[in-house]
Amino acid sequence: MQAMEAEAVSNSAVATQRPSWLPARIPELDGLRGLAVLGVLVYHCHPFLVGTPAHEAALWGWAGVTLFFVLSGFLITSILLESQKKPHYFRNFYGRRLLRIWPLYLLALAAYVIQWATFGPDPTTAAVRTVPWWAYVLLVQNLLPLPMPPALGPTWSLAIEEQYYLLWAPMVRYLKRPWLLALLLAATLAGSPLMRMQHFSWFTSTHTVTHLDGIAMGSLVGLALHALRLDRRIWLMLGCIGMGLGFSAAATFAGGTIFLDSALTVGFGGTLLAAIASTGSGSPFNALLRRGPLPFYGKISYGLYMTHIFVFIYLGWFNTRLAAFGTPGNLAVVAMRVTASTAVAAALWYGFESKILRLKRFF
Repeated sequence: MQAMEAEAVSNSAVATQRPSWLPARIPELDGLRGLAVLGVLVYHCHPFLVGTPAHEAALWGWAGVTLFFVLSGFLITSILLESQKKPHYFRNFYGRRLLRIWPLYLLALAAYVIQWATFGPDPTTAAVRTVPWWAYVLLVQNLLPLPMPPALGPTWSLAIEEQYYLLWAPMVRYLKRPWLLALLLAATLAGSPLMRMQHFSWFTSTHTVTHLDGIAMGSLVGLALHALRLDRRIWLMLGCIGMGLGFSAAATFAGGTIFLDSALTVGFGGTLLAAIASTGSGSPFNALLRRGPLPFYGKISYGLYMTHIFVFIYLGWFNTRLAAFGTPGNLAVVAMRVTASTAVAAALWYGFESKILRLKRFF
């Protein structure tokens, strides 16, 4: 009897559960997602912003992908931890991921195949000779040292996420002990910049092992919130410290080094934690993330991320006509790109994605 009681105490000590103060839905995360996708969108417009005050800021827009990774790591790890002991764990998780990712992903692949003359720089046969289609089907295109067609370029980060979750879901299910999961995540955070130091011939600039900082940090935030019983004010303080340390390092000694992604990961991890710990408050920070354009762009972020290069290429004729007008013409191109990409992503969300996501109720 004493042994059974000791075991029960031990199990309860390592149990994970969502904090009682944390709502089921955190609206601030939509705003962070919107900030991430707008960063990527503006980054891909930066050649048209040369000579304007926005150019330097636009050059940092690529960091939006790191913020995406952090958000995704937190959300998916939270889902896995909260369903860890429920039936149909794998069926429900992978079924919901399939509904979220694959319909729009397959639509993008089909659009490229059908309209290669518009969206691709080479005929489809040439594209197959670079990155073969089986790589896109298996979501391993980021691992091959071959150029991807520009319209499908954003899929490299999608491939990293799906590879990570293919392995992470079984680990969360079977390892169970939070300290074991935390040890794995800490090793990943430390190992990712070390892998960026290597110069293996088979490494690509988009290889998974060199871009795991963000997902690991988001996963660690999710694990910590579910495993540690701390007051939300302490989490808020830790988030603010992470923001200060991470972004300061990125702007100073980590800039231009292999540790830049690591510094940004700490900064974005702190931002995420601060947003979570302060959710529902009336601060300007939370209000900005909950209301206005940022949460709207967060809602349509996946479609916008997947299709904006398609739109940019299709609008190439518009760029040519305005080239003679200098900076005003370039700013008009950026405005047209953002407007058209937003319209396409919104149409995809309301007419396609949101309808398919209703099927999640079966999982």
